[in-house]
Amino acid sequence: MVALLFVSCAGHPEVPADAKTAQCLPDIFPDYCNVTVPCNIAPLNFMLPADQYEACVARLTTPDGQQQTYGSGVKVQIPEDEWHVLLDAAKGKSIKVEVWGRKESGWLSFNPFEIRVAEEPIDEYLSYRLIEPSYIVYDYMEIAQRNLTKGQCINCHSYQNYKTDNMLFHARVTRGGTVIVNDGKVTKVDLKRDNTISAGVYPAWHPTAKLIAFSTNLTHQVFHTVDPNKVEVFDTASDLILYDVATDSVSIISNDPDLLEVFPTWSPDGRYLYYCKSVPLPDELRGEDISATFQKVQYNLYRRPFDLASHGFGEEELVVDAASADKSVTLPRISPDGRYLLFAEGRYGCFHIWHHDADIVCLPLDRQADTDPSGKTSQPLDLTPLNCEGFAESYPTWSSNGHWIMCASRRVDGNFSRVYIAYFNNGKVGKAFLLPQEDPEQNTFRLKSYNRPEFMVEPVGISVDEFSRVFF
Repeated sequence: MVALLFVSCAGHPEVPADAKTAQCLPDIFPDYCNVTVPCNIAPLNFMLPADQYEACVARLTTPDGQQQTYGSGVKVQIPEDEWHVLLDAAKGKSIKVEVWGRKESGWLSFNPFEIRVAEEPIDEYLSYRLIEPSYIVYDYMEIAQRNLTKGQCINCHSYQNYKTDNMLFHARVTRGGTVIVNDGKVTKVDLKRDNTISAGVYPAWHPTAKLIAFSTNLTHQVFHTVDPNKVEVFDTASDLILYDVATDSVSIISNDPDLLEVFPTWSPDGRYLYYCKSVPLPDELRGEDISATFQKVQYNLYRRPFDLASHGFGEEELVVDAASADKSVTLPRISPDGRYLLFAEGRYGCFHIWHHDADIVCLPLDRQADTDPSGKTSQPLDLTPLNCEGFAESYPTWSSNGHWIMCASRRVDGNFSRVYIAYFNNGKVGKAFLLPQEDPEQNTFRLKSYNRPEFMVEPVGISVDEFSRVFF
Protein backbone atom coordinates (compact mmCIF):
# COMPACT_ATOMS: atom_id res chain seq x y z
CA MET A 1 0.00 0.00 0.00
CA VAL A 2 1.37 3.40 -0.99
CA ALA A 3 0.91 5.94 1.79
CA LEU A 4 0.62 9.69 1.28
CA LEU A 5 2.43 11.73 3.91
CA PHE A 6 0.54 14.52 5.68
CA VAL A 7 2.99 17.40 5.74
CA SER A 8 2.79 21.17 6.01
CA CYS A 9 4.27 23.13 3.12
CA ALA A 10 3.19 25.44 0.32
CA GLY A 11 1.63 22.53 -1.63
CA HIS A 12 0.28 20.66 1.42
CA PRO A 13 -1.09 23.25 3.86
CA GLU A 14 -2.44 22.57 7.32
CA VAL A 15 -6.17 22.30 7.89
CA PRO A 16 -7.49 25.46 9.60
CA ALA A 17 -7.76 24.83 13.35
CA ASP A 18 -10.54 27.34 13.96
CA ALA A 19 -13.26 27.64 11.32
CA LYS A 20 -16.94 28.45 11.34
CA THR A 21 -19.30 25.90 9.81
CA ALA A 22 -20.89 27.14 6.59
CA GLN A 23 -23.62 24.45 6.39
CA CYS A 24 -23.42 24.32 2.59
CA LEU A 25 -21.30 22.85 -0.18
CA PRO A 26 -18.38 24.99 -1.34
CA ASP A 27 -18.95 27.18 -4.38
CA ILE A 28 -16.01 25.68 -6.26
CA PHE A 29 -15.23 26.11 -9.95
CA PRO A 30 -15.44 23.84 -11.78
CA ASP A 31 -18.24 22.18 -9.85
CA TYR A 32 -16.85 18.75 -9.01
CA CYS A 33 -19.13 18.16 -6.02
CA ASN A 34 -20.53 14.60 -6.02
CA VAL A 35 -19.50 13.71 -9.56
CA THR A 36 -18.54 10.28 -10.86
CA VAL A 37 -15.24 10.25 -12.71
CA PRO A 38 -13.13 7.69 -14.60
CA CYS A 39 -10.45 5.79 -12.70
CA ASN A 40 -7.79 7.32 -14.99
CA ILE A 41 -8.93 10.96 -15.30
CA ALA A 42 -6.58 13.93 -14.91
CA PRO A 43 -6.60 15.80 -11.57
CA LEU A 44 -9.85 17.60 -10.80
CA ASN A 45 -8.25 20.91 -9.89
CA PHE A 46 -10.64 23.61 -8.70
CA MET A 47 -10.82 27.04 -7.07
CA LEU A 48 -12.99 29.23 -4.89
CA PRO A 49 -14.14 32.61 -6.30
CA ALA A 50 -11.18 35.00 -6.07
CA ASP A 51 -13.47 37.98 -5.49
CA GLN A 52 -14.93 36.37 -2.36
CA TYR A 53 -12.09 34.38 -0.79
CA GLU A 54 -8.44 34.91 0.08
CA ALA A 55 -7.37 31.29 0.43
CA CYS A 56 -8.57 27.72 0.03
CA VAL A 57 -7.55 24.41 1.62
CA ALA A 58 -8.89 21.00 0.60
CA ARG A 59 -8.37 17.66 2.30
CA LEU A 60 -8.84 14.49 0.27
CA THR A 61 -9.38 11.15 2.01
CA THR A 62 -9.58 7.69 0.40
CA PRO A 63 -11.61 4.74 1.73
CA ASP A 64 -8.47 3.10 3.17
CA GLY A 65 -7.56 6.21 5.15
CA GLN A 66 -4.94 7.81 2.89
CA GLN A 67 -5.15 11.56 3.29
CA GLN A 68 -3.60 14.67 1.79
CA THR A 69 -4.19 18.42 1.80
CA TYR A 70 -3.82 20.90 -1.05
CA GLY A 71 -4.20 24.63 -1.57
CA SER A 72 -2.32 27.64 -2.84
CA GLY A 73 -4.16 30.94 -2.80
CA VAL A 74 -7.75 30.20 -3.79
CA LYS A 75 -6.75 27.25 -6.01
CA VAL A 76 -6.46 23.52 -5.36
CA GLN A 77 -4.01 21.96 -7.81
CA ILE A 78 -3.11 18.32 -7.24
CA PRO A 79 0.11 16.78 -8.63
CA GLU A 80 -0.67 14.06 -11.18
CA ASP A 81 1.30 11.32 -9.43
CA GLU A 82 -0.41 11.94 -6.08
CA TRP A 83 -3.83 12.21 -7.73
CA HIS A 84 -3.49 8.85 -9.46
CA VAL A 85 -2.51 7.21 -6.17
CA LEU A 86 -5.74 8.58 -4.72
CA LEU A 87 -7.75 7.35 -7.72
CA ASP A 88 -6.27 3.86 -7.47
CA ALA A 89 -7.11 3.68 -3.76
CA ALA A 90 -10.71 4.81 -4.36
CA LYS A 91 -11.48 2.82 -7.53
CA GLY A 92 -15.06 1.59 -7.34
CA LYS A 93 -15.59 3.75 -4.23
CA SER A 94 -15.24 7.47 -3.38
CA ILE A 95 -12.76 10.13 -2.37
CA LYS A 96 -14.04 12.33 0.44
CA VAL A 97 -13.30 16.03 -0.12
CA GLU A 98 -13.39 18.65 2.63
CA VAL A 99 -12.92 22.31 1.72
CA TRP A 100 -12.11 25.38 3.82
CA GLY A 101 -12.21 28.94 2.49
CA ARG A 102 -10.82 32.06 4.14
CA LYS A 103 -12.53 35.43 3.98
CA GLU A 104 -11.59 38.66 5.75
CA SER A 105 -13.71 37.54 8.70
CA GLY A 106 -11.87 34.21 8.99
CA TRP A 107 -12.07 30.58 7.85
CA LEU A 108 -15.25 28.79 6.81
CA SER A 109 -15.67 25.01 6.82
CA PHE A 110 -17.99 23.67 4.11
CA ASN A 111 -19.99 20.47 3.96
CA PRO A 112 -17.88 17.62 2.59
CA PHE A 113 -18.63 16.07 -0.78
CA GLU A 114 -17.57 12.95 -2.65
CA ILE A 115 -15.80 12.28 -5.90
CA ARG A 116 -16.95 8.82 -6.90
CA VAL A 117 -14.35 6.86 -8.88
CA ALA A 118 -15.84 4.46 -11.43
CA GLU A 119 -14.12 1.21 -12.22
CA GLU A 120 -14.44 1.91 -15.95
CA PRO A 121 -11.66 4.03 -17.51
CA ILE A 122 -12.13 6.74 -20.10
CA ASP A 123 -10.39 6.82 -23.49
CA GLU A 124 -7.04 8.45 -22.93
CA TYR A 125 -7.39 11.07 -25.67
CA LEU A 126 -9.91 13.46 -27.11
CA SER A 127 -9.69 15.87 -30.01
CA TYR A 128 -11.65 19.04 -30.60
CA ARG A 129 -11.72 22.14 -32.74
CA LEU A 130 -10.82 25.42 -31.06
CA ILE A 131 -12.74 28.19 -32.74
CA GLU A 132 -13.80 31.76 -32.13
CA PRO A 133 -17.42 31.71 -30.93
CA SER A 134 -18.64 33.94 -33.77
CA TYR A 135 -17.43 31.55 -36.51
CA ILE A 136 -16.13 34.55 -38.46
CA VAL A 137 -12.34 34.41 -38.11
CA TYR A 138 -11.86 30.78 -39.15
CA ASP A 139 -8.28 31.50 -40.26
CA TYR A 140 -7.33 31.02 -36.60
CA MET A 141 -9.06 27.69 -36.02
CA GLU A 142 -7.09 24.68 -34.89
CA ILE A 143 -7.72 21.02 -34.21
CA ALA A 144 -6.09 19.91 -30.97
CA GLN A 145 -5.79 16.64 -29.10
CA ARG A 146 -5.64 16.25 -25.35
CA ASN A 147 -4.53 13.46 -23.04
CA LEU A 148 -7.43 13.02 -20.60
CA THR A 149 -5.25 11.31 -17.99
CA LYS A 150 -2.81 14.22 -17.77
CA GLY A 151 -3.00 18.00 -17.70
CA GLN A 152 -1.40 18.54 -21.11
CA CYS A 153 -2.45 19.59 -24.61
CA ILE A 154 -0.75 18.22 -27.73
CA ASN A 155 -1.40 19.00 -31.30
CA CYS A 156 -3.65 17.56 -34.31
CA HIS A 157 -11.36 14.62 -36.89
CA SER A 158 -13.15 11.70 -37.67
CA TYR A 159 -11.64 8.36 -36.70
CA GLN A 160 -12.33 4.75 -37.53
CA ASN A 161 -13.16 2.91 -34.28
CA TYR A 162 -11.57 5.62 -32.12
CA LYS A 163 -8.13 4.91 -33.61
CA THR A 164 -5.92 7.26 -35.61
CA ASP A 165 -4.32 5.07 -38.30
CA ASN A 166 -7.47 5.74 -40.34
CA MET A 167 -8.72 9.28 -39.79
CA LEU A 168 -9.45 12.54 -41.58
CA PHE A 169 -9.99 16.25 -41.18
CA HIS A 170 -10.98 19.12 -43.46
CA ALA A 171 -9.06 22.21 -44.45
CA ARG A 172 -10.88 25.11 -46.06
CA VAL A 173 -10.17 28.00 -48.42
CA THR A 174 -6.58 28.23 -49.80
CA ARG A 175 -5.22 24.80 -50.77
CA GLY A 176 -8.17 23.28 -48.94
CA GLY A 177 -9.36 19.72 -49.13
CA THR A 178 -10.04 16.61 -47.08
CA VAL A 179 -6.87 15.22 -45.50
CA ILE A 180 -7.21 11.45 -45.15
CA VAL A 181 -4.91 9.14 -43.24
CA ASN A 182 -5.19 5.61 -44.66
CA ASP A 183 -3.14 3.05 -42.73
CA GLY A 184 -0.81 5.85 -41.70
CA LYS A 185 -0.37 7.32 -45.20
CA VAL A 186 -1.45 10.96 -45.60
CA THR A 187 -3.18 12.26 -48.73
CA LYS A 188 -5.35 15.23 -49.59
CA VAL A 189 -8.54 14.61 -51.56
CA ASP A 190 -10.99 16.93 -53.32
CA LEU A 191 -14.38 15.35 -52.67
CA LYS A 192 -16.26 17.79 -54.90
CA ARG A 193 -17.38 15.79 -57.92
CA ASP A 194 -19.55 16.70 -60.89
CA ASN A 195 -22.62 15.04 -59.35
CA THR A 196 -22.28 16.54 -55.85
CA ILE A 197 -23.31 19.95 -54.56
CA SER A 198 -20.11 20.41 -52.53
CA ALA A 199 -17.17 18.57 -51.09
CA GLY A 200 -17.92 16.16 -48.27
CA VAL A 201 -18.44 17.41 -44.72
CA TYR A 202 -19.62 15.86 -41.41
CA PRO A 203 -17.80 12.54 -42.01
CA ALA A 204 -18.42 9.10 -40.53
CA TRP A 205 -15.99 6.20 -41.03
CA HIS A 206 -17.50 2.77 -41.55
CA PRO A 207 -16.41 0.65 -38.54
CA THR A 208 -14.70 -2.09 -40.60
CA ALA A 209 -14.34 -0.96 -44.23
CA LYS A 210 -12.37 1.83 -45.90
CA LEU A 211 -15.60 3.71 -46.55
CA ILE A 212 -16.65 7.14 -45.30
CA ALA A 213 -20.15 8.60 -45.35
CA PHE A 214 -20.38 12.37 -45.76
CA SER A 215 -23.02 14.96 -46.24
CA THR A 216 -22.60 17.58 -48.92
CA ASN A 217 -23.94 20.96 -47.90
CA LEU A 218 -24.61 24.49 -49.07
CA THR A 219 -24.39 26.18 -45.68
CA HIS A 220 -25.20 29.74 -44.68
CA GLN A 221 -25.23 31.66 -41.44
CA VAL A 222 -26.88 34.78 -40.11
CA PHE A 223 -26.01 36.85 -37.06
CA HIS A 224 -28.86 38.05 -34.87
CA THR A 225 -28.86 41.41 -33.16
CA VAL A 226 -31.54 40.75 -30.52
CA ASP A 227 -32.23 36.99 -30.66
CA PRO A 228 -30.54 35.28 -27.65
CA ASN A 229 -29.37 32.47 -29.94
CA LYS A 230 -26.95 35.00 -31.54
CA VAL A 231 -25.86 32.90 -34.54
CA GLU A 232 -27.94 30.81 -36.93
CA VAL A 233 -26.48 28.21 -39.28
CA PHE A 234 -28.65 26.49 -41.89
CA ASP A 235 -28.42 24.62 -45.18
CA THR A 236 -30.09 25.53 -48.44
CA ALA A 237 -29.21 22.09 -49.84
CA SER A 238 -27.65 18.92 -48.41
CA ASP A 239 -27.26 15.32 -49.61
CA LEU A 240 -25.46 12.15 -48.48
CA ILE A 241 -22.53 10.53 -50.27
CA LEU A 242 -20.26 7.51 -49.75
CA TYR A 243 -16.52 7.78 -50.39
CA ASP A 244 -14.46 4.67 -51.16
CA VAL A 245 -10.95 5.37 -49.91
CA ALA A 246 -9.39 2.53 -51.90
CA THR A 247 -10.80 3.59 -55.28
CA ASP A 248 -11.12 7.34 -54.67
CA SER A 249 -14.72 7.12 -55.86
CA VAL A 250 -17.88 8.88 -54.69
CA SER A 251 -21.39 7.44 -54.90
CA ILE A 252 -24.72 9.00 -53.93
CA ILE A 253 -26.51 7.62 -50.87
CA SER A 254 -29.47 9.98 -50.95
CA ASN A 255 -30.11 13.28 -52.71
CA ASP A 256 -33.75 14.19 -52.29
CA PRO A 257 -34.09 17.46 -54.26
CA ASP A 258 -36.76 18.85 -51.95
CA LEU A 259 -35.42 17.86 -48.52
CA LEU A 260 -32.20 18.19 -46.53
CA GLU A 261 -30.09 15.22 -45.39
CA VAL A 262 -27.17 15.63 -43.03
CA PHE A 263 -25.03 14.20 -40.19
CA PRO A 264 -24.54 10.53 -41.15
CA THR A 265 -23.33 8.05 -38.53
CA TRP A 266 -22.88 4.27 -38.66
CA SER A 267 -24.20 1.64 -36.30
CA PRO A 268 -21.28 -0.15 -34.55
CA ASP A 269 -21.77 -3.28 -36.67
CA GLY A 270 -21.76 -1.24 -39.90
CA ARG A 271 -25.15 -2.61 -41.00
CA TYR A 272 -27.03 0.70 -40.78
CA LEU A 273 -26.37 4.30 -41.64
CA TYR A 274 -28.28 6.78 -39.47
CA TYR A 275 -28.83 10.37 -40.57
CA CYS A 276 -31.03 13.44 -40.11
CA LYS A 277 -33.54 14.51 -42.75
CA SER A 278 -35.79 17.54 -42.88
CA VAL A 279 -39.57 17.27 -43.10
CA PRO A 280 -41.50 19.14 -45.82
CA LEU A 281 -42.38 22.72 -45.07
CA PRO A 282 -46.04 23.74 -44.98
CA ASP A 283 -47.41 24.49 -48.43
CA GLU A 284 -47.64 28.22 -47.76
CA LEU A 285 -43.90 28.43 -46.97
CA ARG A 286 -42.53 26.39 -49.86
CA GLY A 287 -40.49 28.51 -52.21
CA GLU A 288 -39.90 31.22 -49.61
CA ASP A 289 -36.33 32.32 -48.84
CA ILE A 290 -34.88 30.06 -46.12
CA SER A 291 -33.47 33.06 -44.25
CA ALA A 292 -37.09 33.87 -43.40
CA THR A 293 -38.28 30.27 -42.82
CA PHE A 294 -35.33 28.58 -41.07
CA GLN A 295 -37.23 28.46 -37.76
CA LYS A 296 -39.79 26.20 -39.46
CA VAL A 297 -37.21 23.66 -40.71
CA GLN A 298 -37.21 20.52 -38.56
CA TYR A 299 -35.37 17.23 -38.90
CA ASN A 300 -36.31 13.65 -38.09
CA LEU A 301 -33.91 10.75 -37.68
CA TYR A 302 -33.77 7.95 -40.25
CA ARG A 303 -31.60 4.98 -41.05
CA ARG A 304 -30.86 2.84 -44.10
CA PRO A 305 -29.63 -0.77 -44.09
CA PHE A 306 -26.22 -1.21 -45.73
CA ASP A 307 -24.84 -4.20 -47.60
CA LEU A 308 -21.06 -4.26 -47.33
CA ALA A 309 -20.55 -6.66 -50.24
CA SER A 310 -22.35 -4.46 -52.77
CA HIS A 311 -21.96 -1.08 -51.04
CA GLY A 312 -25.70 -0.74 -51.55
CA PHE A 313 -28.27 0.92 -49.28
CA GLY A 314 -31.84 -0.19 -48.63
CA GLU A 315 -34.97 1.85 -48.13
CA GLU A 316 -34.96 4.42 -45.37
CA GLU A 317 -36.66 3.73 -42.03
CA LEU A 318 -37.97 6.38 -39.65
CA VAL A 319 -36.26 6.07 -36.24
CA VAL A 320 -37.24 9.26 -34.38
CA ASP A 321 -40.22 11.40 -35.40
CA ALA A 322 -39.17 14.57 -33.59
CA ALA A 323 -41.15 16.94 -35.82
CA SER A 324 -44.45 15.50 -34.60
CA ALA A 325 -43.49 16.84 -31.16
CA ASP A 326 -42.39 20.19 -32.65
CA LYS A 327 -38.72 19.26 -32.22
CA SER A 328 -35.71 18.75 -34.46
CA VAL A 329 -33.01 16.04 -34.24
CA THR A 330 -29.36 16.48 -35.06
CA LEU A 331 -25.95 14.81 -34.56
CA PRO A 332 -26.96 11.17 -33.86
CA ARG A 333 -24.44 8.77 -32.29
CA ILE A 334 -24.95 5.07 -31.47
CA SER A 335 -23.42 3.54 -28.35
CA PRO A 336 -20.62 1.00 -28.99
CA ASP A 337 -22.87 -1.87 -27.84
CA GLY A 338 -25.64 -0.70 -30.19
CA ARG A 339 -28.19 -0.37 -27.37
CA TYR A 340 -28.56 3.41 -27.11
CA LEU A 341 -28.96 6.37 -29.42
CA LEU A 342 -27.65 9.81 -28.50
CA PHE A 343 -28.58 13.00 -30.31
CA ALA A 344 -28.99 16.72 -29.78
CA GLU A 345 -32.53 18.06 -29.93
CA GLY A 346 -33.91 21.57 -30.26
CA ARG A 347 -37.06 23.17 -31.58
CA TYR A 348 -35.79 23.70 -35.12
CA GLY A 349 -32.79 23.38 -37.41
CA CYS A 350 -29.81 21.04 -37.49
CA PHE A 351 -27.13 23.24 -35.93
CA HIS A 352 -28.03 23.61 -32.27
CA ILE A 353 -24.75 24.78 -30.77
CA TRP A 354 -26.22 28.30 -30.33
CA HIS A 355 -29.78 27.24 -29.50
CA HIS A 356 -30.50 27.82 -25.81
CA ASP A 357 -33.24 25.16 -25.81
CA ALA A 358 -30.95 22.43 -27.20
CA ASP A 359 -30.39 19.37 -25.00
CA ILE A 360 -28.85 15.93 -25.37
CA VAL A 361 -31.36 13.06 -25.65
CA CYS A 362 -30.74 9.33 -25.23
CA LEU A 363 -33.15 6.63 -26.44
CA PRO A 364 -32.93 2.83 -26.08
CA LEU A 365 -32.69 1.17 -29.48
CA ASP A 366 -34.12 -2.22 -28.49
CA ARG A 367 -37.69 -1.38 -29.44
CA GLN A 368 -39.15 -4.78 -28.56
CA ALA A 369 -37.66 -4.74 -25.07
CA ASP A 370 -38.47 -1.10 -24.46
CA THR A 371 -42.10 -0.69 -25.40
CA ASP A 372 -45.15 -0.18 -23.25
CA PRO A 373 -48.49 -2.01 -23.65
CA SER A 374 -49.80 0.73 -25.92
CA GLY A 375 -47.15 -0.11 -28.48
CA LYS A 376 -45.38 3.22 -28.23
CA THR A 377 -41.59 3.28 -27.97
CA SER A 378 -40.06 3.92 -24.56
CA GLN A 379 -39.49 7.40 -23.20
CA PRO A 380 -36.04 9.06 -23.38
CA LEU A 381 -33.66 8.31 -20.54
CA ASP A 382 -33.29 10.89 -17.79
CA LEU A 383 -30.31 13.01 -18.83
CA THR A 384 -31.06 15.82 -16.37
CA PRO A 385 -27.61 15.39 -14.73
CA LEU A 386 -25.96 15.95 -18.14
CA ASN A 387 -28.04 18.82 -19.54
CA CYS A 388 -28.19 22.37 -18.21
CA GLU A 389 -31.49 24.18 -18.65
CA GLY A 390 -31.28 27.41 -20.62
CA PHE A 391 -27.89 26.68 -22.23
CA ALA A 392 -27.02 24.93 -25.48
CA GLU A 393 -25.77 21.35 -25.36
CA SER A 394 -24.55 19.78 -28.60
CA TYR A 395 -22.03 17.39 -30.23
CA PRO A 396 -22.75 14.31 -28.09
CA THR A 397 -20.49 11.28 -28.39
CA TRP A 398 -19.65 8.01 -26.64
CA SER A 399 -16.40 6.70 -25.26
CA SER A 400 -15.20 3.44 -26.80
CA ASN A 401 -16.44 1.40 -23.82
CA GLY A 402 -19.82 3.18 -23.77
CA HIS A 403 -19.51 4.29 -20.15
CA TRP A 404 -18.77 7.98 -20.76
CA ILE A 405 -20.81 10.58 -22.65
CA MET A 406 -19.16 13.78 -23.82
CA CYS A 407 -20.77 16.92 -25.18
CA ALA A 408 -20.10 20.60 -25.79
CA SER A 409 -22.02 23.04 -23.59
CA ARG A 410 -22.20 26.82 -23.16
CA ARG A 411 -23.38 26.59 -19.55
CA VAL A 412 -20.48 28.48 -17.94
CA ASP A 413 -21.15 31.88 -19.55
CA GLY A 414 -23.48 31.39 -22.52
CA ASN A 415 -20.79 32.42 -25.00
CA PHE A 416 -18.06 29.77 -25.13
CA SER A 417 -18.71 26.05 -25.52
CA ARG A 418 -16.68 23.77 -23.26
CA VAL A 419 -16.36 20.01 -22.92
CA TYR A 420 -18.48 18.20 -20.32
CA ILE A 421 -18.28 14.49 -19.47
CA ALA A 422 -20.80 12.26 -17.65
CA TYR A 423 -20.78 8.66 -16.46
CA PHE A 424 -23.23 6.28 -18.19
CA ASN A 425 -24.12 2.84 -16.83
CA ASN A 426 -27.11 0.70 -17.83
CA GLY A 427 -29.22 3.67 -18.83
CA LYS A 428 -28.31 5.82 -15.82
CA VAL A 429 -26.26 8.99 -16.22
CA GLY A 430 -24.17 10.80 -13.62
CA LYS A 431 -23.67 14.49 -13.00
CA ALA A 432 -21.65 16.10 -15.80
CA PHE A 433 -18.24 17.54 -14.98
CA LEU A 434 -16.11 20.04 -16.86
CA LEU A 435 -12.98 18.86 -18.67
CA PRO A 436 -10.17 19.14 -16.07
CA GLN A 437 -7.36 21.63 -16.57
CA GLU A 438 -4.00 21.96 -14.85
CA ASP A 439 -5.02 25.50 -13.89
CA PRO A 440 -8.77 25.68 -13.19
CA GLU A 441 -8.77 29.37 -14.10
CA GLN A 442 -7.86 28.42 -17.68
CA ASN A 443 -11.51 27.50 -18.19
CA THR A 444 -12.33 31.21 -17.94
CA PHE A 445 -9.19 32.63 -19.61
CA ARG A 446 -9.44 30.60 -22.85
CA LEU A 447 -11.57 32.76 -25.16
CA LYS A 448 -12.26 30.03 -27.71
CA SER A 449 -14.98 27.41 -28.02
CA TYR A 450 -14.38 23.67 -27.84
CA ASN A 451 -16.17 22.38 -30.92
CA ARG A 452 -17.04 18.81 -32.02
CA PRO A 453 -15.18 16.85 -29.31
CA GLU A 454 -14.29 13.26 -30.22
CA PHE A 455 -12.85 10.42 -28.14
CA MET A 456 -9.67 8.63 -29.25
CA VAL A 457 -7.95 5.56 -27.81
CA GLU A 458 -4.54 6.71 -29.02
CA PRO A 459 -2.86 9.96 -30.04
CA VAL A 460 -2.34 11.03 -33.63
CA GLY A 461 1.12 9.80 -34.55
CA ILE A 462 1.57 11.99 -37.62
CA SER A 463 3.36 15.27 -37.06
CA VAL A 464 2.12 18.71 -38.03
CA ASP A 465 4.94 18.89 -40.59
CA GLU A 466 3.76 15.66 -42.24
CA PHE A 467 0.23 16.98 -42.49
CA SER A 468 1.49 20.31 -43.84
CA ARG A 469 3.33 18.69 -46.75
CA VAL A 470 0.10 17.61 -48.48
CA PHE A 471 -0.91 21.27 -48.86
CA PHE A 472 2.18 22.36 -50.78
